[in-house]
Amino acid sequence: MGETVAFAGLVVWCGWLSVVDLRTRRLPNALTLPGAVVVLVVAALHGDFRPAVVGALLLSGGYLLTHLVSPSAMGGGDVKLAFGLGAATGVAGAQAWFAAAVGAFVLTAVIGVGLRVAGRGSAGVPHGPSMCLATLAALAAVSV
Repeated sequence: MGETVAFAGLVVWCGWLSVVDLRTRRLPNALTLPGAVVVLVVAALHGDFRPAVVGALLLSGGYLLTHLVSPSAMGGGDVKLAFGLGAATGVAGAQAWFAAAVGAFVLTAVIGVGLRVAGRGSAGVPHGPSMCLATLAALAAVSV
């Protein structure tokens, strides 16, 4: 029951973030940071604080490195979102974490290519919705 409620909360958070990112091309601190804190608190309450922190640091660290090397390729909001999503998938294990991490980039690339093929360009495809969808899919696959 607790996992279902936690997953439902993650779905709502990801949905909200995705809508905001699609509309504004921004992931505001007011959504990314409190959500990440909630993910860590829930993980701690379930005795999974350490894997959550490891997952959060690894994913956000990779995103931060990308952002520092090429700020136009990765926004700061994506880095902050990666912390919370990395924590959520870190709790679920290495396979879920890896699937979400790779899946986000694959989804964004497929969307970008699809837009380009459709003649609509691909500049500025927001990455947050792909991050959220890949995370939710990876978590759902692990719980099946």
